[in-house]
Order: sequence, then C-alpha cells, then structure tokens
Amino acid sequence: MEIVGRGFLARSLRPISHLHPDAVVVLAAGVSWASGVSEADFARERDLLDSVAARCAAEGRHLLFFSTASSGMYGRVRGPAREDDDVTPCSPYGMHKLALEERLRSSGAAHLILRLSHLVGPGQPAHQLVPSLVDQMGRGSVTVQRSASRDLVDVDDVVRVIDRLLAQGLTGTTVNVASGESVPVDRIVDHLQDRLGLSVVREYADGGSCHQVNVDRLRALVPEVEDMGFSPDYYRRVLDRFVSSVGLISG
Repeated sequence: MEIVGRGFLARSLRPISHLHPDAVVVLAAGVSWASGVSEADFARERDLLDSVAARCAAEGRHLLFFSTASSGMYGRVRGPAREDDDVTPCSPYGMHKLALEERLRSSGAAHLILRLSHLVGPGQPAHQLVPSLVDQMGRGSVTVQRSASRDLVDVDDVVRVIDRLLAQGLTGTTVNVASGESVPVDRIVDHLQDRLGLSVVREYADGGSCHQVNVDRLRALVPEVEDMGFSPDYYRRVLDRFVSSVGLISG
C-alpha cells in the first residue's frame, strides 16, 4: 500500500505496508494537534485530501482517511458516541475533521474513515498528551484539568486493527478506533507517577472534556480486539508499554 505522510502514524504503519495491495492509499499526514492550529494548517490538510482523493477516484484506488474520536468531534454527544450519531463538533479541530469526512464522501473515491482516539507509542509528537505529561513530571510538576479524561490506545494495537480492517476491503464505512474506556487524566498521572518513581506536584486547572466512545462496530468488524485487553484497566498496559519503550522505567 502507499502511505502518504512521514509522521508518527505513518512510520508505525510502514511494517504492514507490504501486506496490502498498491490499490490502497493511506493518508497519514495532516493536523495532529487538536488545539492551537491555524487556518493555514487546516487549509493544507484540506488541499492534500482533495488532491489524494481525486487521484484515488481517477485511478480506482481505495483511500484510508484518519479522522478523530476526540471530544472535539463527540463532546456534545450524550452517552457513548457512535459513528452514526448526528454530531455537532465543539472545537475548530472537530469541525475541520468532520468537514474533511464530508468532502471525502462526496469525492467519488472509494474510502474508509477511521475516527481515532488518543494514540500512545514511542516517537509520537511531544505535544501530545502522554509525552507532554511525562515531560512535565520530569520537571517536578504537572498541570491537570479537573474534568479531563482520555481514551488511550496503544499504537501497535491500532496498527493491528488497521491491518484487519484493510484486509476486509470495507468501503464507505466509518469506524471508531478506541478502547471504549475514558480515563480521568488525574488517574493517568497516578499511574505514570508510580511507574516513573517520581514525586510530582500537581497543579489543577478548571475545564477539560470527558466523553466515551462506542466501539461496538469495531468489535463486530475486528473480533481480535478481544485479545487486546480493552477494559477499564487497559490504559495501564498502554502507559507501561510507553514507559518501557522509551527507557523511563524507574529502578
């Protein structure tokens, strides 16, 4: 398969690229920061999607596009958010991603849309949640939003899910890729503090978002997720893998 992009997810997918035909194009480039993104960044991703989708439509290729299952997309949904819910995004990032989904659906290209939760793994951008928390904690203090929670998923598990979904040749489908468990950030800091062996000062700020992602469609399409351990304690294994992979284990 062809991978467009050179970032964290693109690099993580390269080991399985030879397992899928050249007719598959994976668009793993664009905006990866849910806050503080300029309209210029949004425009660049919009133009890139239009270009790749037009090429796929002309060549009869299948496009895999990554959207978001974050609170920016689903924060106003009551109860666990499903792919077919009528969503009203609550952030510029969420509005941008939903607009891109709609552009892709009208492009004429065969496609699969995956709404990703918060990926965790070695080499991810420093501004994303877990590496940012680890960096703050290493400096002795960490800021936690009181109402913030996140659904963490190990990038290796996401790659396994993508491999299985691509093998099915799904077209015109949107799938949430998440654990289905929303974990308070304070509890994430608890586990990191224990694993890193640190004594950390916590500074609390008002705000933050909390929502749960429905993964029934994912479980139906990829029964193998049962072996990935998605459960209320899954986040602990995700954090343990991250800490081990970057050599941060406390002695």
